[in-house]
Amino acid sequence: MQQIVDLQTDPAFQALDVAVLSIALDSAAEQAPAGAELGIEAPLLVDADSAVSKAYDVLKWAIASGEPGHTFILVDEEGKIAWIKDYGAPDNPNRTMYVPVEELVREIDASLD
Repeated sequence: MQQIVDLQTDPAFQALDVAVLSIALDSAAEQAPAGAELGIEAPLLVDADSAVSKAYDVLKWAIASGEPGHTFILVDEEGKIAWIKDYGAPDNPNRTMYVPVEELVREIDASLD
């Protein structure tokens, strides 16, 4: 969740004018305490039946438990994927659950052009 905190407070990310939301399999009861403690303003949505994960085909990068890894998706105004990248996939040699904000800003900015 630190990733969300850092994104919502980074001026360069804010300048991109994109909305952030988190979609996780974790229940609202599991997400809410950490979200409140960290001051997360972004919506923390629950994908209990994996319908959203399946719709955006992110389960192809699932970790051993079957949960999505650490995937970022930029959806355009028409609801189409403009950019997608998974950083937590088991087959990713640079697997990470935290991506430097500067890297995300670069990737997203490039996809907005």
